[in-house]
Amino acid sequence: MDYISETLSNLLGQTAFANLSIGNLVMVAVACFFLYLAIAKEYEPLLLLPISFGMLLVNIYPPIMAEGGLLNYFFKLDEWTILPSLIFMGVGALTDFGPLIANPKSFLLGAAAQFGVFGAYLMAMLLGFSSESAAAIGIIGGADGPTSIYLAMKLGQADIMGPIAVAAYSYMALVPIIQPPIMKLLTTKEERSIKMEQLRPVSKKERILFPIVVTIVVCSILPSTAPLIGMLMLGNLFRESGVVRQLQETASNALMYIVVILLGTSVGATASAEAFLKVTTLKIIALGLVAFAIGTAAGVLFGKIMCHATHGKINPLIGAAGVSAVPMAARVAQKVGAEEDPTNFLLMHAMGPNVAGVIGTAVAAGLFMAVFGV
Repeated sequence: MDYISETLSNLLGQTAFANLSIGNLVMVAVACFFLYLAIAKEYEPLLLLPISFGMLLVNIYPPIMAEGGLLNYFFKLDEWTILPSLIFMGVGALTDFGPLIANPKSFLLGAAAQFGVFGAYLMAMLLGFSSESAAAIGIIGGADGPTSIYLAMKLGQADIMGPIAVAAYSYMALVPIIQPPIMKLLTTKEERSIKMEQLRPVSKKERILFPIVVTIVVCSILPSTAPLIGMLMLGNLFRESGVVRQLQETASNALMYIVVILLGTSVGATASAEAFLKVTTLKIIALGLVAFAIGTAAGVLFGKIMCHATHGKINPLIGAAGVSAVPMAARVAQKVGAEEDPTNFLLMHAMGPNVAGVIGTAVAAGLFMAVFGV
């Protein structure tokens, strides 16, 4: 009888129920909510589903993220900045840079959206974060998960990388919820209904030269951006050259999806109750949201300026796509514009600022690294 009771006691002691804290239960509930958004609402499920499932796993079985745990090995690839760089290559292979080439003014909208990055940086400093921590937090405003991870590691902010990465990827996935109210608040019905002229055709020569020229210019001025900008442009060169179709398909499909699984689950696994339910983490989450809101608002407001400067030829909604959540932010601009006029097609116009935002956030990260001598 003693043997049976001891065996049952040992068995119960090994279950998750015996070790779960209130904090773990809270994070399990949060993970389930994110799973609901990913599956039932389809809010960027490719990102949100693996992130939320990693969050679920680590709060049921914390050793999965400890030294020797499965997700800890995945996370090492984040720490070594391998996965963020590979994500950029996949994004480049997937993305048509033609709208940006056809309308170079889009660079201004992508640059305007970076106000969120630097605004959050200043606010983080005021809240008592160190300069390096504030810079890593500020990049969340670009809604760019890979760059957030990359900069946090380069600036030696591994202790807060988990909250930064979860915030950045969560806000990327929640773009359809966060951006529309800001866009509608700052624009009129007439502005949202503006139809833009069709973009000019972009030649194959322009498409091939663009990634090469951008790599030379940006990486010469800010060499520390080479892993991100270089991989982004390499992926795009795979796409536009037309001579390495197998590499383009691998980078944009099989490799991209493998990297998303590894990165998503490992990022989610950083959200353990012990690491996440702290005042510092809540500050980071709040600052990230403020940064993203400022970036969206700045893009829309600069879009309004361009609208007036061009006598109504620019729809201000495309300015919201200046954050680098590709192509989610561009799709949101299209959706909000179509709500006012179903015949209004803004997607390709919004892709210009969207791509510019990717480059702009990487450049902002490079500026921070240059300032801090990394």
